[in-house]
Parts: sequence; C-alpha cells; structure tokens
Amino acid sequence: MTRTAEARATDLDAPRLYDGVRTRRMMSFVVDYALVLLLSVPAAILVFILGIVSFGLAWGLYAILLPVIAIVYIAFTMGGAKQATPGMRVAGLRVARLDGAGVDPTLAVLHGVLFWASVSVLTPFVLLVALFTRRKQLLHDLLLGTAVVRDR
Repeated sequence: MTRTAEARATDLDAPRLYDGVRTRRMMSFVVDYALVLLLSVPAAILVFILGIVSFGLAWGLYAILLPVIAIVYIAFTMGGAKQATPGMRVAGLRVARLDGAGVDPTLAVLHGVLFWASVSVLTPFVLLVALFTRRKQLLHDLLLGTAVVRDR
C-alpha cells in the first residue's frame, strides 16, 4: 500500500464520518429505488412498443428490465467521479474503498448485486450487521472492503 493510500485508509477511521450513516443509507435507498422505478417507466413503454413491432417477442424483456436499469444506474453513478448514487448525494454520503482507491463501475455493480443478494436472504435484518461494525458497514461492505461515509 502506498503512503497516500495508507493516509486515506487511516482517514476512514474518523468517527465523524459515520454519524447518522445508517439512517442516511436508508433514506438514500428510498430515493434511489424511486429513481430506478421512474427510469423504468419510459423503458417499459419502449419495450411495449418493441413488443408490438416484434409480435410480442420483445415483451420477454420485461423480466430483466428493472435489474438492467438498476445495474446501469449504479455503474454510472456510484462508479462515477462522485462515488455516490443520486440518493446518496442527497443524503450526503459516498462510498469509499478501505484501501484508498476509487470505486470503479465494476465494483459499484458488485456492491449493488451483493446488497440485493444479502437483502434477499437476510431481509431488513441485514441492517443489524451495521450495529456491530466499527465503520457501520453492512455485509456487502465487509466483503468488498468498502465503507459508506458522510460526504458533508
């Protein structure tokens, strides 16, 4: 690990970065979920029109519509320069890697997929993990070496 990466990783130990993070994460989830649903409306209309043109063949795209939109949404927002989805920015949060490097689109998508997998298995109890970790990390954060921190 380089000196700069060590300094950034050590900066992530500041308690002020984690004040109210659990509540803010829940709020940002609701905002992001609403945005993904909003983005799915024009996509659903497009699939409907494609289905008419293709005599119903394109209607099979409805099965993957929401996951694809969510993956693209996460890749371009959390994996972008701001390291946060729009919901996270509203809540004043960003994702940080513990090794100090930036979050790339692949890691962002993996973060989202592991989140949904853990929520599917553990339901809302996934939030209990954050009660017992120093950086208020959830299961997928621990697995990927990330933490969600306050940006302001």
